[in-house]
Amino acid sequence: MANHKSALKRIRQTEKRRIHNRYYHKTARNAVKKLRMTTDPSAAEELLPKVVSLVDRLVKRGIIHKNKSANLKSKLTKYVNKIKANAAIA
Repeated sequence: MANHKSALKRIRQTEKRRIHNRYYHKTARNAVKKLRMTTDPSAAEELLPKVVSLVDRLVKRGIIHKNKSANLKSKLTKYVNKIKANAAIA
């Protein structure tokens, strides 16, 4: 266990940040999952900007890496475009 006051404070801060970051990360994962489960093109197109915004905020806060964010946004955009294309054909 920590012996210094500063170390005890650091432990408290780290735990608080960890819980905070975990909440935002889980929220983003759920939003991505919801978008991936969507088959309706209009709903997916409406949901995409919200999810992209959420992912960008995670990058800004340092919760996920910017490259992971770019890959995720790219895949989600491709998915939404594929849904729209399939809906146009059908």
